[in-house]
Amino acid sequence: MLKVDQIQVGYNDKLVLRGVSFELTPGELLAVIGPNGSGKSTLVRAISGVLPLRGGSVRVDGRDISQIHDQERARLIAVVPQARNLPAAFTARELVSLGRTPYLNWLGQLSQSDTELIDEAMRQTDTTEFSDRLINELSGGEQQRLLLARALVQQTPLLLLDEPTTHLDLQFQYGLMQRIHKLAHPQTPDQPARAVLVALHDLNLALEYADKVALLVKGQITHFGSPAKVLKPEILSTIYNVPLIQIRDPKNGKVALLPK
Repeated sequence: MLKVDQIQVGYNDKLVLRGVSFELTPGELLAVIGPNGSGKSTLVRAISGVLPLRGGSVRVDGRDISQIHDQERARLIAVVPQARNLPAAFTARELVSLGRTPYLNWLGQLSQSDTELIDEAMRQTDTTEFSDRLINELSGGEQQRLLLARALVQQTPLLLLDEPTTHLDLQFQYGLMQRIHKLAHPQTPDQPARAVLVALHDLNLALEYADKVALLVKGQITHFGSPAKVLKPEILSTIYNVPLIQIRDPKNGKVALLPK
């Protein structure tokens, strides 16, 4: 579904991403981790086509992203950015409804099917209760959940998320990641598996939910593979400049990373 091949991306004279390559297939959740300034958000924006490449290529479903029309691209890729600068005068439901824009008829009207998809996305993200409230009346966490709902109604095979747990309390962090995981690993055969890339700060969320992890350091992927392979104290302690240890819960066998 997604092939990133030796991409280079920069701002002005500064090169932020240098030779980044990886592939992502439906049914996989890839967590991109790395220190602040490593290029995680830039990577999300480059894959979505918002930022031009200075080198390399991004291919979605076998097609070069730069050659895909905006409307068609919106049917292939949904993006959940960090909640900021949202239209203050929109209601919560109006914001979510924007996810159906690529599918509207020439009159720009929502169909019954569109309405049902919006209802379901808001139910899944626990946002129905403030459906009619204005965006500027909502907390950052509530806005973040609305952005996920907007992405859900796009029904794209590729989903990109940039720090989606920002502003969320612990309950909603894990609840949101569980929903994201189910998008890559649907529970019923009638639901398609999606390719999901999520930029994360929280190493333990990556450890818990990711199928693969990419460690991005100074614009380059230094480690790529399973969480067990990448999320090791001996690797991350140096990168994050914090001594880390790994502990295992004796009851369920789950592993967590903690400062030493």
